Amino acid sequence: MQAEESYRRRPLKFTIGEAAGSVGDFGTILPIVLGVALVCDVNLAHIFLFFALWYVLSGVYYRLPIPIEPLKAVGAIAIAEGLTAGEIAGAGMIIGVIFLALGCCGSMTWLRDRIPVPVIRGVQAGLALMLIKTSLGFVVSDPLFAGISIAVVVLFFLAALRGTIKDISALVVLGIGIVAGVLTAGLPQVSMIALPALVLPDLADLTYAAVYLVPPQFPLTLTNAILATALLTHDLFKTEVEPDRLSRTIGVMNLVSVPFGGFPMCHGAGGLAAQHRFGARTGGANVIAGVIFLGFALFFASPESLALIPLGVFGGLLIFAAIELGKHSLKTDSYLVTGVIAALALLVNITLGFVVGLALAYVLEARKKKVGSTPHQ
Repeated sequence: MQAEESYRRRPLKFTIGEAAGSVGDFGTILPIVLGVALVCDVNLAHIFLFFALWYVLSGVYYRLPIPIEPLKAVGAIAIAEGLTAGEIAGAGMIIGVIFLALGCCGSMTWLRDRIPVPVIRGVQAGLALMLIKTSLGFVVSDPLFAGISIAVVVLFFLAALRGTIKDISALVVLGIGIVAGVLTAGLPQVSMIALPALVLPDLADLTYAAVYLVPPQFPLTLTNAILATALLTHDLFKTEVEPDRLSRTIGVMNLVSVPFGGFPMCHGAGGLAAQHRFGARTGGANVIAGVIFLGFALFFASPESLALIPLGVFGGLLIFAAIELGKHSLKTDSYLVTGVIAALALLVNITLGFVVGLALAYVLEARKKKVGSTPHQ
């Protein structure tokens, strides 16, 4: 109750810093949703519409820049396999039911108390490495705009250190990308949004989602979207955001959005680090991001409209988001556990890293207790 009251006391600010931070996570969100829209039978405008809705509601509810992100495992598989709208909806609805139920019965707090902090830090470190790997793909494919983006961020960072100007590098980088795209490809064709249609998965869709989509997504949502986000919120804002609260909002937004064409969504430590890195300090940044996504939904409803932004822009933003997240992952009690999870997340997948790291953490803890209880000769 006390934590909830502290949320309500936080003001929503709409400064230039909040505006810059509002687009800090676009480098993660846009490549996934654009890729899904290009290869799957989904409506990009409806995806952006629900991102707009939940960004605003998240900002008002938490009063902090708690991000809204697409489910990464579902997005990656959807792009690789060209999933149907029903299969994607099935994954979102199952995930929604699971995390709403877990959040309502207090399971996330119970899990947080039993998962060692080095394991969560390892998930943060692994995600940071994965973001760097993704960013390098964008950098290699578009080195010119990646170089420009990195230079802009570094220059603003140095200037901000001297206290001369605000760090609005994310806004400048995104602006450069949009202007460059318009100059190269011309103004995109404006297309208005159609009303959302009901997308209900059938039994085959639900079965496919339960077998192939939910298992790789569940541990990522548990660790990164909930436990790591709660821990990073304390690191950055010295504010407790209960894991059960994050779990409930993930459940609700999927059950409300996915049946009407929204893409499955969650929170994310990487997005929180990115928004904070570029200036977001209150839920006002989320409200601004929601307005931007609403503009995308209403006037740029085709993937081609937003694909005009050079990939190097996303690469530049992702690199610094990864650095910010990686910096906090170093606050660990066991570099061995954290390092093993990070390495496995990068080389294999984050699910295996979490399982192996959790087992290793318990083994080390048991050995420590055994050594401590052994009487000295």
